[in-house]
Amino acid sequence: MLMDNETNERCTNLEIKLSYLEEFVKQLQDEVVKQGKTIDKLTKENRLISGKLQDVLDSLEEIPNRKPPHY
Repeated sequence: MLMDNETNERCTNLEIKLSYLEEFVKQLQDEVVKQGKTIDKLTKENRLISGKLQDVLDSLEEIPNRKPPHY
């Protein structure tokens, strides 16, 4: 059975739309992967900074809370 001209045109239009959608999904996937890598990097940096901050806070607690000798 041969497709009439209108059906053929509709199929062609659907194929074109599908092609654009496939490209759009690929771009979205690439962006999600990129953002995931950025989030991982920022998470590691946050942990490092938090650890360093905790070290500083721990060292501050070791300083005795008393008046200097000249008082």
